Amino acid sequence: MSARPNRFFLRSARRRQSGMTLIEVLIALLILAVGLLGAAMLQLNALKYTDSARMTSQASFIAYDMLDRIRANAGVDYTWGMDEPGPASTSTASVRDLDLHDFEANILGFAGKDAKGSVVVSGHEVTISISWEDRRSASNPGARETFTLTSRIASEPGAMQ
Repeated sequence: MSARPNRFFLRSARRRQSGMTLIEVLIALLILAVGLLGAAMLQLNALKYTDSARMTSQASFIAYDMLDRIRANAGVDYTWGMDEPGPASTSTASVRDLDLHDFEANILGFAGKDAKGSVVVSGHEVTISISWEDRRSASNPGARETFTLTSRIASEPGAMQ
């Protein structure tokens, strides 16, 4: 007998795999899905932090606007909190009342009815606080964010600070 190789064996040895198996395709899809979910979570977190930074910037603008109004009308007591009713905006209202009315309207306009603000004048120091509910960036509902600005002011008009 001759040692001749089997034809079937030679044919199957020459044949190589072409393409991908179903398992390889499923694993590639799983890796792609996990990567896309990670990218989506990254985007959501970026949106949350951007919104929180925007709210803080807006509160800063409102507080500095109120501080400029207090400095422009030196010698008047601007102490006020949103727990007390806001001054009316009438034609006979004082500059202080109009400023506080605008302050309250700006706060409510940027953060809604849950927002709170206060102005405390103590001697030569003014503290302006604005707080609002930060629903997007906080993981727990009802969390509040607060922006506080404290500055010294001159005691009399025209005095340098």
